[in-house]
Amino acid sequence: MTGNDKSWMIYGANGYTGELIAREAVRKGLRPILAGRNETKVQELAQELGLEFKTFGLDAVEQVIEHLEGIDLVMHCAGPFSATSKPMMQACLKAGTHYLDITGEIAVFELAQSLNDKAQQANIVLCPGVGFDVIPTDCVALTLKQAMPDATHLALGFDSKSGFSPGTAKTSTEGMAEGGKIRKNGKITNVALAHHVRKINFGDGEKSAMSIPWGDVSTAFYTTGIPNIEVFVPAPPKMICGAKMLNCLRPFLKLKFIQNMIKAQISKSVVGPDESVRATLLTYVWGEVRNAQGQIKTARIQTDNTYSLTISGSLIVIQYLLENTVQGGAYTPAKLMGADLVTKIPGSGSFTIS
Repeated sequence: MTGNDKSWMIYGANGYTGELIAREAVRKGLRPILAGRNETKVQELAQELGLEFKTFGLDAVEQVIEHLEGIDLVMHCAGPFSATSKPMMQACLKAGTHYLDITGEIAVFELAQSLNDKAQQANIVLCPGVGFDVIPTDCVALTLKQAMPDATHLALGFDSKSGFSPGTAKTSTEGMAEGGKIRKNGKITNVALAHHVRKINFGDGEKSAMSIPWGDVSTAFYTTGIPNIEVFVPAPPKMICGAKMLNCLRPFLKLKFIQNMIKAQISKSVVGPDESVRATLLTYVWGEVRNAQGQIKTARIQTDNTYSLTISGSLIVIQYLLENTVQGGAYTPAKLMGADLVTKIPGSGSFTIS
């Protein structure tokens, strides 16, 4: 069977990023089945694009399994992934369906890795993070591991002005309540928000930067085996100060009614960037490794904006899995398709290593 003979689904197709992936898939001649919880919105989009659709929730795994019958792959785009990824992964394991998503949540990556044995037995691929979270940083991590095989410390980061979609903003709200995270001696460790502040040239000049609990704290370890990992973004002094102040408010941010209030406000006020805005926004991705002798290597690459990269990157991975036989298991994007995956995505440059 060729990729076009196989059946695949975008779940959460009516969300901001899910819809963008659906539209680009059709533009490329692909025919995904659209699915989600909101029947009206999913049906409207499916009719506009001339695609099949299904509507179902994720509350009962057995029902999800029924809807996945005959589906070779699910591109899971329905957040918050902290709530939706587990039932979808469980259903995919039972249905024999490859699972991809666009999360950046550490807990989701860790969940996938914990299911590695089951994925091998079911002969399916579990590969969360096939978008900006975490394709470019994961590829930088593997490139640096290849450049310095004895690296003991890895720092990654990116400089992007793409802004947030509603789903990403809601996920970030959950993340703030959990505080910062780094990987130390192979273990994910809780730290304060803005735990580490330093100067970094991501590719657009040196800027002050702070550590964030990004998905690579999980994924880069499985990609490289490097035991100490941090992730950074540029942050002006006011933002760093604000992050440090949030450490005192974290107990309140964990309260469900506070989370619901913030998310309700996000739903009303946050709109993802349109195509004209996305086209003007470049992203700079950076990484640095250090070994026990103190030697350092740095890698940089420039990519398209975060949303365009997610659209193109996810479709590249989808087509790869539909057209190739891959041994079942839990993967990271770079482990699945190699360090040069990011360079195959439109708008990406080449790696600069120093």
